[in-house]
Amino acid sequence: MAQSGTENTGTSAVGNEFLTFTLGKEEYGIDILKVQEIRGYDAVTAIANTPEFIKGVINLRGIIVPIVDMRIKFHLGKVEYDQFTVVIILNVANRVVGMVVDGVSDVITLSPDQVKAAPEFGSAIDTQYVMGLGTVDERMLILVDIERLMTSSDMELMEKAAA
Repeated sequence: MAQSGTENTGTSAVGNEFLTFTLGKEEYGIDILKVQEIRGYDAVTAIANTPEFIKGVINLRGIIVPIVDMRIKFHLGKVEYDQFTVVIILNVANRVVGMVVDGVSDVITLSPDQVKAAPEFGSAIDTQYVMGLGTVDERMLILVDIERLMTSSDMELMEKAAA
C-alpha cells in the first residue's frame, strides 16, 4: 500500500527512478515505470514497408512486439549489434514496444534539483521528447519522455485515429 502523500500523480518524472542506457557516446534515462523487461538482442522478423528504424517484430510470450532501433531513429551513425546490445521492452499507451539500445547502465533516482531544462539545440533527438537533463556526479543523462516519443506520429507505431 502506498504511503499517503508520497504518490506522484502528475506526469512529471522528476524525482523518480530512471533506467539509464547508452546510445553511441550519450547516456539516456527513461521512466522505470514504463519498462516491462530487458532482454538480449535476438533475431527479429522483418516486416515489409516499415520505416528503416523499425527492425521488425518478435513474439514475446504470444504478444507480437515491434522492435525499434533507437540508433537508427536518432541518426547516430553505423549500427552494430554485439553482446552488449539489448532490447528494452516498454509498456507505453497500453502497447508493448521493444527498443534496441547499445547497453543498459543502471537504475538511478533523480531528485528535482538534479534535473535541468533541456536546451533547444544540438541534440540527435527532437527536444520535444526530452524532459530534461539529469546530472549524477560527473554524468549527464538525457531524460527522454519515452511515452511521448513512442506514441508520436513519426514513429508510426500506434494506430492512426479514425478520421
